[in-house]
Amino acid sequence: MCTQSYLECRGWYLSMKNKKLTLGIVAHVDAGKTTLSEAMLYDAGVLRTLGRVDKGNTALDTDEVEKHRGITIYSREARLYCGDVLLQFIDTPGHVDFGTEMERVLPVLDAAVLVISGISGVESHTRTLWKLLRYYKIPTFIFVNKMDTGRVDRQEIFDGLKKELSENVIDFSGEKNAYEEELAFCDDELFSIYTEKNMLPDQAVSAAFAKREFFPVLYGSALKNTGVKELMELITSMTVPGRTTEDFGAYCYKVTREGNTRLVHLKMTGGSLAVRENIGEDKVTRIRLLNGDKEESVGEIEAGDVAAVEGLDHVKAGDALGSCTKPKQALLEPVMSFQVIPPSDVSAQKLYDDMNVLGEEDPSLCVEWIEQTKEVHIRLMGQVQLSVVTEAVKTRFGYVVTFGPGKIMYKETVSEPAEGIGHFEPLRHYAEVRLLLEPGEPGSGIVAESECPADILDKNYQQQVLSTLNGYHHRGVLTGSPLTDVKITLVGGAASTKHTMGGDFRRATIRGVRQGLMKAKSVLLEPWYKVTLTIRNDAVGKAMNDLMQMGGSTEPPQAVGEETVLTGEVPVSSFMEYSKRLSVYTSGPGDVSIENAGYRPCHNAEEIIEERHYDPEGDTRNLPSSVFCFHGAGENTPWFLVDSMAKSEQVLKGDDRVNWKYTAEVIKQAVSEVEEQYEQHEERLSGGGAMESHSTRKGSYQGYSGMSPDLEEIFVRELGEIKRPFYNNDSVRDYDRDENIRTAKEEYIASHSVAAEKRRNQNKKHCYLIVDGYNVIHASAELSSLFKENMEAARTKLVDEVENYQGFDGADTIVVFDAYKRSGSADRVIKPRNVKVVFTKQDQTADAYIEKFTQEHKDRDSVRVVTSDGAEQTIAAGNGAIRVTSKEFLQQLKDSHL
Repeated sequence: MCTQSYLECRGWYLSMKNKKLTLGIVAHVDAGKTTLSEAMLYDAGVLRTLGRVDKGNTALDTDEVEKHRGITIYSREARLYCGDVLLQFIDTPGHVDFGTEMERVLPVLDAAVLVISGISGVESHTRTLWKLLRYYKIPTFIFVNKMDTGRVDRQEIFDGLKKELSENVIDFSGEKNAYEEELAFCDDELFSIYTEKNMLPDQAVSAAFAKREFFPVLYGSALKNTGVKELMELITSMTVPGRTTEDFGAYCYKVTREGNTRLVHLKMTGGSLAVRENIGEDKVTRIRLLNGDKEESVGEIEAGDVAAVEGLDHVKAGDALGSCTKPKQALLEPVMSFQVIPPSDVSAQKLYDDMNVLGEEDPSLCVEWIEQTKEVHIRLMGQVQLSVVTEAVKTRFGYVVTFGPGKIMYKETVSEPAEGIGHFEPLRHYAEVRLLLEPGEPGSGIVAESECPADILDKNYQQQVLSTLNGYHHRGVLTGSPLTDVKITLVGGAASTKHTMGGDFRRATIRGVRQGLMKAKSVLLEPWYKVTLTIRNDAVGKAMNDLMQMGGSTEPPQAVGEETVLTGEVPVSSFMEYSKRLSVYTSGPGDVSIENAGYRPCHNAEEIIEERHYDPEGDTRNLPSSVFCFHGAGENTPWFLVDSMAKSEQVLKGDDRVNWKYTAEVIKQAVSEVEEQYEQHEERLSGGGAMESHSTRKGSYQGYSGMSPDLEEIFVRELGEIKRPFYNNDSVRDYDRDENIRTAKEEYIASHSVAAEKRRNQNKKHCYLIVDGYNVIHASAELSSLFKENMEAARTKLVDEVENYQGFDGADTIVVFDAYKRSGSADRVIKPRNVKVVFTKQDQTADAYIEKFTQEHKDRDSVRVVTSDGAEQTIAAGNGAIRVTSKEFLQQLKDSHL
C-alpha cells in the first residue's frame, strides 16, 4: 500500500507491459561496454552475428575514427524489444577525454548499466561515472564483465564495489529469496513490507530501485554472451519509466550532422510530436528512429520515445522544449584551452565558422574568437580528443589544423554585488535593462531570475533578457575568461512601443552584464584536481611534500600492503607535469587518478591577469559600453557614463545589496574628467571668458552631464557639490565630444586598471571596418534592384544600414564607393553622423583605396575588409586585414535587427 502511494505521488503509472525505457551503458574505457551493447542487440534478434571492437565491425562504433582507435567516441542509440518492453539504449564513450559526450546523455535515462571490468575492478574514471550517476539520480545496474578469464575473484570484486561505490550493492546472481532480506535493510518501506509479509512484491522492489536505495549486481561475459540475457530481463522487469506529461515536452541531448542535414536528438518527456509540426520558428520535416547505422522514418513520436528530428534548426544541445524541465548544470568540463591554427590558405573567419559546426555537435568545445589577436580557441579534455578534432576537421572540411600549447581554462566571478545597466538605442531600436549581479554558490554557474514588475517591463521582454542571461557565454573583465557562480537578477528596464525590435534586449543585456562587471569586484578562479596517488611506501613523504608545495592539501595516507594510497587536492596549473616527475622518484609510473574538483580563487591571480593583458573595452564581442541616440544616430557611450544617462527608474533604491557609493564615485570621476576637458576647450575658444549660470545651459553636452535627481543626490551626499560648465546663449560653440570622452576614459583607465603601468606605455590598436560599397550592393538582391532604379537611393540605404550596424559593432567604419568616372584629383569624403563615406578620386577604384588603407595600417591596427572580390581579398589578407565576404556582411546587417 505505501509503495503504491509513493508511485502515485510521483505521478508514475507502473505497467509491466508496453513500457518504453531509455537505458544508458557507461563504463571506464576497455571494460567491455560496446561489446555488451552488441550482445544485447544479438540476444534480442536485432543482429544476426556478433561484431567485435578489435575487428572494427560492431553495430554502434560506425565512425572511421572509432574503428581505427578501437574506442567509442560518439554516443549512439539502439532499439530492441525484450518481451513487451521497448528498450532504447544509448552506448556512450568510456574514455575520459569524451566524458562530456557521455554526460550529455545522462539526463534522458530511466536507468543505467555501469559496466565494471572483472579484471581491473573499480578504476579512476569509474568513480567519476558513479559520482555523475548519483548527481543525476539515475537508478543503476552493475554488470561485472570479463568473468570468463579465470583470473577473477568474485568475492574480492564484490567487496571492492561495496567499498568504492556503495554499501547497498546487492548480488542478484542467485535466487530472489537469497537476497530479499538484504534488500529489506536498504529501505525503510521495504523493511516494513518484509517484516509484515516476509516477502517483497516486485512493485515495491522496483519503487526502491527507482529511488536508488540499492544497486543490483550481475556477473558475466559480454564477449561470450553469458549473463547478458539475465541482465536484460532484470532491466526490463525492474526499471520504472520516467514521469511524463500530457503536454508536449522534449529534451535535446545531442546535435549531429549528416552532410548538410542537421539532426536534433530528442527524448520525449510529454505529449507527442509529428512531422510538419511547428516548434517555435522551426518546422519538423522528418523524424527518424535510429538503431546503430540503420534507421526508420515515422510520422509521429510520443512521450518516452528517443528519436532524431530534422528541421529544428534553432534547437541546441541542452535545450529543454515545451513542458520539459531543464536538467542540472553539467559537472564535467574541459580545463584546458588550445589555439586552433589553420593552414595559410584558410582564413581565420572560415576556421571559426567550421569550428562552430563542431562546437554545435560538442558544446564542451566552447569555440571562442579572441578579438585582440584574431585567434580561434577551443577547450579540450585531453590529447586523444585533440587528435580526434584534427581528424574531424580534415575529413569534413578538407584541411589540416595544428594546435598551440594548452593553457589553463580560468573562470571569473564576483565577490560583491553590483548593478549593471545596458542601453541599446541605435537608429530605430530601443532597449534598456538594469541587472543586479551577486556572488553565487560555487559550481552554480549563471543563475538568472527576474524581480522586475510587469508594469515596468513586459513579460515578453523579461523572457528575452532571461534567455540571454542563460544562453550567452558571458566573459569576465579581468582576463576575458567565462563568467560563473553569479546570480543575475533583472530588476528594471525600459522599452519603446515604437522602436523596440527583436534582439534589442539581447544586445542590452550583454552590455548590462559587462557594465556591471566593470563596477564589480571580480575574482579570478582556477580549476583544481582531486588526485589519488598509489605509490611505494618509501615515496609517501616526498609525494605529500610535493602536493603541499603546489599549493594543495592531502588527506592522511592509507597503507595497502607494500603500497600507500595518497589522496589530495591541488591546482591544475601546478599538477600538469607532475606525473612525469612522480615516475622518476618512484621508479615507475605508479597509479595516478585525477578527478575535477571544481574552481577556486586563483593562487597567482595577479600574475595571470598581467600575463593575459586583457582589455575589456577592446573586446568588441562583449562591449561594456552602451549605445544612446544623439541627433538621430546611435553612438557608443563609455560604460562609466551609462549610469548617469540611463532612462529607466532605479528600482532597488536604497537596497544594501548594491554598493551605490562605489558606483557613484566611478561615474562622478568620469563625468568630472569630461567636464574638465570641456571647460579647458571652452576657455581656449572664448579666450578665458566666464561660464554662464545653470539656467542658461544649452547644447548636446547636457546629455552627458545630466543625471537623475536620485543619482545627483547620492553624488552630493557622498562626494560634495558637482560643478558643471555651462553654455552662453549667444555663443554656443561646437566641441569634439568624442575626444573628451576618449580622454576621460584614458584617464580613468590610467588610474584604475590592474594593468595600468603596462597600458601607459603601449599604443592601443584601433579597429577599422572598411566596406566596398558597390560590391555589397550588387551582392544584395534588394539593394541591386534599387540600384538599377536609383543609384543614390541604394547608396543611401546601404549607408543607413551600415550606420545602424556601427552602433553596436563599435569599429571606425568607412564605406568606399568607386568614383573613377568623376573629375577631380582628390577623394571626396562625407561624414554622415558616425560613418565615413569615401568617393574615390578620378580614375581610382575602391580596390586601390582599400589596398592603400590596409597597407598604411598594417601591423598597427585591426582592419576588417568587406568585399567578395577575390583579388581584393588576397591583397587585404596580405596586408594583415581580416576578410569578410559581402554575403557574410549582409547577414551581419540583417542580424543587427534581431
